[in-house]
Amino acid sequence: MGAGEKRSGELWAHMQLRRLGFGKNPLRRRSDRIETVVLWCAVIAALLLVPVGAAVGTSYRNASNASADARRTELHQVAGRTLEGTEGLVPTAPGDVLTSVRIGYLDPSGAEREGTTNVVIGTKAGAEVTVWLDRDGEIVKAPASQGDAAAIGTWMGMLAVAGSWLALWGAVRLVRVPLDRRRARDWSTEWLDVAPRWLRGQN
Repeated sequence: MGAGEKRSGELWAHMQLRRLGFGKNPLRRRSDRIETVVLWCAVIAALLLVPVGAAVGTSYRNASNASADARRTELHQVAGRTLEGTEGLVPTAPGDVLTSVRIGYLDPSGAEREGTTNVVIGTKAGAEVTVWLDRDGEIVKAPASQGDAAAIGTWMGMLAVAGSWLALWGAVRLVRVPLDRRRARDWSTEWLDVAPRWLRGQN
């Protein structure tokens, strides 16, 4: 590499550092330097919030799985059969593929009982379905699966990061308001000092 290329590379590096707020620049005011520090702190904080969001999602997933495991020990899983078909039904809303039907099942004591549960539209009468029962033999909502817990945990982590980034952006905007006002006052003061000399030079 020649001396000219080396010098050109150094100048380019210095230019990039100045753009990022580093290095000496006589045109940069104190308010500019403060703004640069604020922006860099915001960038670092935004990066640190990513693992925080991941931790939030993981914590929710683990707590949800633990709660579901505890709930499974209190419930009974039994097989039932639908007492009515749903072949002729149509979804009431786009993406709504479930409907409630009556089913017959045996409770833990062996007694025949009836109840309702959700099945996929199109399920025929007499189809076998799995339901969860409480201690009284009543049908209850199934415990959350590990897949559901992981999906909700992922969304919670993403929302936590997005919300934190939005709050961080708002804080930076608020900090820039007094800095912009200070720059405007400085420019006005400097113009009052420079304008007379500049105008005399034009005459």
